[in-house]
Amino acid sequence: MNELQFETSPYLLQHASNPVHWKAWNTNSLSEAKDKNKLIIVSIGYSACHWCHVMEHESFEDNAVASVMNDHFINIKVDREERPDVDAVYMKAVQIMTGRGGWPLNVVTLPDGRPVWGGTYFRKEEWIQTLDQLQEMYQVTPEKMIEYAEKLHEGIQSIEIVQSDSKEDSVNQKQVESLVEKWKKSFDWEFGGMARAPKFMMPNNYQFLMRFAHQKKDSELLDFVNLTLTKMAYGGLFDTIDGGFSRYSVDMKWHVPHFEKMLYDNGQLVSLYSDAYKLTKKPLYKEVIEKTLRFVEKEWLTAEGGFYSALDADSLNEKNHLEEGAFYVWKIAQLKTILKDDFDLFSQVFNCNSFGLWEDENYVLIQNQPLEKIAEQNNISAIELQTKKKNWEYLLYIEREKRSKPRLDDKCLTSWNAIMLKGYIDAYKALKDEKYLNIALKNAAFISKNLWSTEGNLNHNYKNGKSTINGYLEDYCFVIAAFIGLYEVTLDEKWLNDAKQLTDYSLEHFYDEKKSFFAFTSNLDVALISTHYETEDNVIPASNSVMAKNMYQLSIYFNNSYYEKISEQMLHLVIPGIDYPSAFSNWLDLGLNYSGENRELAICSAEAKTYCQEINGLYIPNIVLAGTQKTSTLPFLKDRYTNEKNLFYICQNKTCQMPLSDFQQIINDLKT
Repeated sequence: MNELQFETSPYLLQHASNPVHWKAWNTNSLSEAKDKNKLIIVSIGYSACHWCHVMEHESFEDNAVASVMNDHFINIKVDREERPDVDAVYMKAVQIMTGRGGWPLNVVTLPDGRPVWGGTYFRKEEWIQTLDQLQEMYQVTPEKMIEYAEKLHEGIQSIEIVQSDSKEDSVNQKQVESLVEKWKKSFDWEFGGMARAPKFMMPNNYQFLMRFAHQKKDSELLDFVNLTLTKMAYGGLFDTIDGGFSRYSVDMKWHVPHFEKMLYDNGQLVSLYSDAYKLTKKPLYKEVIEKTLRFVEKEWLTAEGGFYSALDADSLNEKNHLEEGAFYVWKIAQLKTILKDDFDLFSQVFNCNSFGLWEDENYVLIQNQPLEKIAEQNNISAIELQTKKKNWEYLLYIEREKRSKPRLDDKCLTSWNAIMLKGYIDAYKALKDEKYLNIALKNAAFISKNLWSTEGNLNHNYKNGKSTINGYLEDYCFVIAAFIGLYEVTLDEKWLNDAKQLTDYSLEHFYDEKKSFFAFTSNLDVALISTHYETEDNVIPASNSVMAKNMYQLSIYFNNSYYEKISEQMLHLVIPGIDYPSAFSNWLDLGLNYSGENRELAICSAEAKTYCQEINGLYIPNIVLAGTQKTSTLPFLKDRYTNEKNLFYICQNKTCQMPLSDFQQIINDLKT
């Protein structure tokens, strides 16, 4: 029997009508494999995954395939977004076995869960043939399979944690600089990003590179970051009609996306473009922020204040068949009908030519020139062209809304909600739109009410009023970071105290003193075949790198030397072993905190919130900001507030200057 009908995950429910006797990942399913001495098929994917849908249609909906799977295996379907711990362990196994990974992720394991074979997408015939061979081997020579599983298990465990023999007490800033120089050799100086395809956006990479360029006054590197952000914003990857970014582009020019839209990408990109706007004041960046948040609010914001997870890559085409990108692409005839006399000018802006052509006469809208240049070529003002562009996008939006929309993944994940919450906070800092702050506060209340239990733990998921999975380190680190951000804009110390409470819970249930890192799963959860310590930054920063940055900041607010020690220890273990900088950009960002340029600012004034708002609107990535409008017991602010005085304290290396009362002088000092 297919048991997925009893689940809430949209991905699992997509497979609930398969003839395969799918089970969810739980103790009952795993126990059944041991009791019946059957191999396990662990098939991992997510709701917006195009090739997951393809393999489902080709294999899992096929009765012949189902017969093989049902007769000889315990079949377990896993939503990687609900169970990132399971995904991480088996992804490592597949990467060891094949040298690559991705989704769908398909693994065959012994009855105890240790993997013996795996890969990603398989065609029907190959899938059946492989399963038959594995089943026969397990019946005839199980000892060979067990021996292989033991060796593979050792390999998985051997790469679980960063090892370093470094005895350095401080971060080697020369190493950070040399890593950036090495990194520059991989840059695409024509379209931005890395010189390869497919192209992932990797927002944390550009957060770090922008900060490094700004602090080191590296104008060439800053130009590269702006080139990348501009090209990403020009369309294709970015939905210029309705806002929001797709997950990645399959080409070098950010043109043809893998059309799924993910909450975590858009949350991080709003933060990145908000920082870039503070630094450059480019109108294009503001447009990206506003369009993206309008899309998020319209498509993902729930009545309770939570955010849904994703929109699928696939949608129904004119023939009522699921097709990747069907919702987003255009044909010339359609565009001419909608735009009429403006089509020629429109086609110049959005490249209705060989540059913008995808396949099957479908065009994906993308700019490759600034509007000012096109306006000049056509003897019109840039303002007039900008107005036309806005009107064209509205006309296309109205027409596109008549199409069948991509499927919605309507679960709420704590970590992704916190990432989007941080995006709203950063947008509020940059644009000062109170609406963004209100949505941020509503989402923080949603997390506190529905995902933070009375026992002190966070839960990972929420749907239909229920949270069923205990939280992972990624949930704690991103909620803590978001709560710190909320403090920076509200000065409400409740958010800092909540962040500290969650940090202390993490130390109790995730921190491994012997490894000096946090495990990905709580010590209250059932152990998997291997403990996972997430240390490499990817499309989402590693939970350990985010936690290390949180503890650095909280150590200052609470004068907590234990937090500081753990953060430094983690950093010193990671930095010396870095070879591939893009996989450790968040660690490198933390490393800049020890460059001698970091400072802390305490604003003690009845007008502190106003002053903090001005500071938050500036791009000053190397300060920790605190403020109070009354007497405070927060250790960093204690005994610093005086009635009817505006006092500004700049501190560095645990030493504070005498308080100043001239706010403009403070700004000048921070900018130097």
